[in-house]
Amino acid sequence: MKCFSIDLDGTLLNSQHEISHENLSVLHELKKQGHEVILNTGRAFPDVIKIKAVEELQVPIFCVNGAVLYSDKRELMYEATIDEKTFKEIFAAVKALDVGILVYTNQGGFPSTLPPLHKLSWNEIEEMFRQFDYDSIFKLENVKIYKLIGLVNHDETEKIDRVKEALSERSDLSIASSFPNNIEITSSEAHKGKAILRYQKMKKLTFEEIYAFGDGGNDIAQFEIATTSVAMGNAPKEVKEKADFVTKTNDENGFAYAVKELLKAVSV
Repeated sequence: MKCFSIDLDGTLLNSQHEISHENLSVLHELKKQGHEVILNTGRAFPDVIKIKAVEELQVPIFCVNGAVLYSDKRELMYEATIDEKTFKEIFAAVKALDVGILVYTNQGGFPSTLPPLHKLSWNEIEEMFRQFDYDSIFKLENVKIYKLIGLVNHDETEKIDRVKEALSERSDLSIASSFPNNIEITSSEAHKGKAILRYQKMKKLTFEEIYAFGDGGNDIAQFEIATTSVAMGNAPKEVKEKADFVTKTNDENGFAYAVKELLKAVSV
């Protein structure tokens, strides 16, 4: 059995945040041939299943950079969380560097998850950060913290480098960027590559080959454990350099092109 682990934003999804007919056709063909197809994303589960085409895909969904694993039946299989003490340490370090913060939990994203912000101006996003009461998160019953995202305007990416430097000694954390203007912070057990290996062990499967597809810094984690890694044409240089192949962009059906032309995995 082969495993195909596929990122969503910037990879399987085009610029309209949709899965094209061609990409969807290839996904179905891979499933038909008996391969394991996994959606491996930084998104929270509710932001994944609202994508129309995902509704008809019965595949495992790994969310929040491998922090939360769902089976193909939408059953929760695994969670990697950040405890309150660690959260407060991270929060203080990121806040001190004048970086906005999103918090992903088992009860939603606060003050939001990332996808809805694509429709807002930076001024609106900054105001959202200023108004939100982060202390209210821990007033929620049985809340679990999955991830913090530090977010800055596109012309302030040097702040992201400072956050990475400030947290560089934290071996208990996984740190990556899905876009140049963000930093995603999870438990060290939350990792796109570890998630694939964990799933394989939990399900008692043997993957003869693992193909990983992605466009962001957080996809390098799955490239590291993959037999074959494929970066999108729209990926930054540092991601392309870590991949075995570079395909077309996400607006050119780069995933489908890679499976059919670069890997010769299907003939649809």
